[in-house]
Amino acid sequence: MEKPRIKVNAVSAKPSKNSNSRRKFLKIGGLAMAGSGLLLYGCSDDDDMGPEPMPPGEVFDLGSGDVGILNYAYALEQLEAAFYTKVLDGSYWAGASAEEKLILEDLYDHEVIHREFFKAAISANAEASQVLPELEFDFSSVNFADRDSVLATARVLEDTGVAAYNGAGSLLQTPDFLVLAGKIVSVEARHAAAIRSIYLESDTAFAGDEIIDSNGLGLAKDPQTILSEVGATGFVVTEFTANNLPQ
Repeated sequence: MEKPRIKVNAVSAKPSKNSNSRRKFLKIGGLAMAGSGLLLYGCSDDDDMGPEPMPPGEVFDLGSGDVGILNYAYALEQLEAAFYTKVLDGSYWAGASAEEKLILEDLYDHEVIHREFFKAAISANAEASQVLPELEFDFSSVNFADRDSVLATARVLEDTGVAAYNGAGSLLQTPDFLVLAGKIVSVEARHAAAIRSIYLESDTAFAGDEIIDSNGLGLAKDPQTILSEVGATGFVVTEFTANNLPQ
């Protein structure tokens, strides 16, 4: 069976009210990674050029092994960060309750940190040509002035992110990467619970039966299933392939 081709758009990050503390957190996190031996090569200031652009007509493939899985996670984090950037620029967020504003701003901050984390980790462990380029997205189907439209989309993205990390963990070969992925998925699960709690009319929505199985375990989906579901949203504009991801 032919593996899915995904379409992906670059969105500039909107500074958070807590941008100074967030940047400090990201900087400290980068030092921690270097100290753990995760960043194997490191990047000098002279090398900080970002991913190389794809030649015209070529389609980027996520790659194989741990780099492929990191690129896969990077693609999902780019999607979430771009979505919450649009949310914080929208009129729903501007007029939302204080609680919902704070939750959505925190989700934005976290997703931007996750996005930049994966960009740094891949850049430090792979050639520049192996780093997924910045992606483009089309959120024209989302009404960022409407609470239901925003929160329904956030719910789908957060639930998808949790299932994606759960499914990809067993494919990672480097213990440090697996530990860090576990730390990130725990944050993503908190995001999903927060969105479900403020959006769905149920006291148990934060851990609904559709995302938690009868053994009390969260759903896990393999990368090909997740990428097919993401492609079906129509959000991804830039095309890329995932022909070499571990199974």
